[in-house]
Amino acid sequence: MKRKKPAYLTLYEKIKKEIVEGVYVNGNRLPSKRVLAQNLGISIITIEHAYELLAEEGYVEARQRSGYYVIFKKEDGFYLGEKKKESSPVMFNEIEKKERETFPYSVLAKTMRRVLINYGEGIMHTVAGKGAPQLRKAIANYLARSRGIFVEDEQIVIGAGAEYFYSVLPDILGRKKKYAIETPSYEKIEQSYQMQGISVEKIPMTEEGLDSNALQNSKAEILHLSPYRSYPTRVSATASKKYEYIRWAKQNNRFLIEDDVESEFSPTAGMEETLFSLSGKTHVIYMNTFSKTLSSALRIGYMVLPTDLQKKYDEELGFRSCPVSVYIQLVVAELLENGDFERHINRIRRRRRKEKLQDGFKEK
Repeated sequence: MKRKKPAYLTLYEKIKKEIVEGVYVNGNRLPSKRVLAQNLGISIITIEHAYELLAEEGYVEARQRSGYYVIFKKEDGFYLGEKKKESSPVMFNEIEKKERETFPYSVLAKTMRRVLINYGEGIMHTVAGKGAPQLRKAIANYLARSRGIFVEDEQIVIGAGAEYFYSVLPDILGRKKKYAIETPSYEKIEQSYQMQGISVEKIPMTEEGLDSNALQNSKAEILHLSPYRSYPTRVSATASKKYEYIRWAKQNNRFLIEDDVESEFSPTAGMEETLFSLSGKTHVIYMNTFSKTLSSALRIGYMVLPTDLQKKYDEELGFRSCPVSVYIQLVVAELLENGDFERHINRIRRRRRKEKLQDGFKEK
């Protein structure tokens, strides 16, 4: 039976749509929680949850004793005025890196045994092209229910982790084009592109995302970025920035490579918005791995292609064999389908929300 969407999420999506469409513009005050509760016949707690989620995603901000005000600017971004102060890189805390957030070994081992029993010698076969159909279907279902990304199985390509895709993406998008990356960023992105003879432009980060002036003046045709949380700065792009990136891509038929690592562990109450879904599934290649959520030892990830690039991939690169063993693909598919993967993710997210709340009390 299909679960009914929580009331706060329904309200959040309604108000977010109104903000994006200009019903509420930058600087507008949202209705008070009490007034809105009376008008809609819902609880103040429901409205609080919706408003807090809008604030977490950068659509509104709470002002003490005044209410919630819209800070989203859909047309903002290529502002040529005073340059924003660049954020100082904040490296990963070594203690945070050692947090016990690995997937439970006992669950993984049990799943592996079950796959061996169910598939037998079937795990010895190879899979041509984009990967095992069972895993691509499982990923498509997972993205639909957890990320708001609705795609066909054929748009999904399985690969041996993020670094594998860094070498495959130029085969799809072209090596003669100029690529842009965040600076600072994960060093292997730049190294992978440069090894393939690709010209790489570095665009500096600010506290809200990529510097608008630098992006506007960029000659790049491909932009590789991590809007959820860039490494090593830990900067998350605001809602306004996300729309800026999408406008940049659509201006001259450019493309965004959305490297969405670690976004599953977001402590926010709702799902993190992706560039892929906000763009209408055009001009964006979405990619993610299971390195952080399952284990880096598995070396498995996936990318989601827009339909036009999917056809190009099939015609020009469809002959390639998937570099990930069928056995590992079937294990991951089972974890996604039986709910073990999302139970693990939700457990970590609940803990992070609790820690965030505790930190908030400490600051007060």
